[in-house]
Amino acid sequence: MKTSLYIFLVIVLVSIASHAQVTNTGMMDTSTLTYKGKVTIEGYIDAYYAYDFNEPSDKNRPYFVSMNRHNEATINLAYIDLKYTSSSVRARFVPGFGTYINANYAAEPGSLKNIVEASAGIRLSEKRNIWVDAGVLGSPFTNESAFSRDHLAYTRSFAPEYVPYYLTGVKVTVPVSAKVNTYLYLLNGWQQIVDQNESKSIATQVEVRPNENLLLNWDTYFGKESSASDTTVGMRYFSDVYMIITKGKWSVTSCFYIGQQKQAEGDATWWQFNVIGRFNITEGLSVTGRFEYFEDTKSAQIVPITDVSGFETSSGSLGLNYKVADNVLLRLEGRTFFSDKKVYSENGNPVNSSNMLTTNITVWF
Repeated sequence: MKTSLYIFLVIVLVSIASHAQVTNTGMMDTSTLTYKGKVTIEGYIDAYYAYDFNEPSDKNRPYFVSMNRHNEATINLAYIDLKYTSSSVRARFVPGFGTYINANYAAEPGSLKNIVEASAGIRLSEKRNIWVDAGVLGSPFTNESAFSRDHLAYTRSFAPEYVPYYLTGVKVTVPVSAKVNTYLYLLNGWQQIVDQNESKSIATQVEVRPNENLLLNWDTYFGKESSASDTTVGMRYFSDVYMIITKGKWSVTSCFYIGQQKQAEGDATWWQFNVIGRFNITEGLSVTGRFEYFEDTKSAQIVPITDVSGFETSSGSLGLNYKVADNVLLRLEGRTFFSDKKVYSENGNPVNSSNMLTTNITVWF
């Protein structure tokens, strides 16, 4: 009798084990690799050398987080891009390293400093292609991003340096037609992973592609910007509009934006305008020119490094771009900054201008 009972129990246990294996929830990784989608891995390295003729003593170029180190060969941004896509689910994780990360993520704690993007999304409507993504997201603001590869000029304009490069929250994508996409964002705030107050911010984006040569984009943002370290600021309002056009050998982009910050000493307004053009001399060789103007009279965004009130400047640049291969780009750029105010410094003395020379190699794979 006992022998029969043992045999019965063994048969039951083997039967259960063969049909349903218990998941050990005490283990960190309980996932399988039976994906119903596609996993891709990409990489990117942006190496540069910049020389600032005003020779900052700490080797940090003032007013910039991109390509901001003086007189040293270094990495602006290197990352690995991991993507998962299926018909109804998508995810992206982009850890990043370089001087851009060191400068732009200084306020973020711990390992959050190295997140360029980390998001997961689900498709709500296959027919209308409506998506909801959540996490650390790329920012839609201005005609330039942190990735130099796709830009007409190598160095960043003032425009993208003083809007969020990344956003944290939820994004809803709703295509209106084949030529119009709209996006709605619910955010922690103005470029912050860790929320600085109890309020949430709202951003919108409308992207229009009238034809294959032209893109028009309009963004808005509004949210309360107070924090434990600064309770004197209130609501921030921002709007930009930009266009990108490519026709034959020419490519041109232009951006205008304006922002307003409520603060105790009175409302502060800042604005900028830029235009960048590129002409392709040959299939691999091109030249780029840029002009921009940035004004922030009450230092809502930029506090001058010299003892002057408010900030304003113009800049112009000329660049040479050579595409060595489909995934290798060499660049050389000269840039000059000039202002009616002495917002720059040379040998410890306030001056009206600054000049720099930058060379770069970008590889992606």
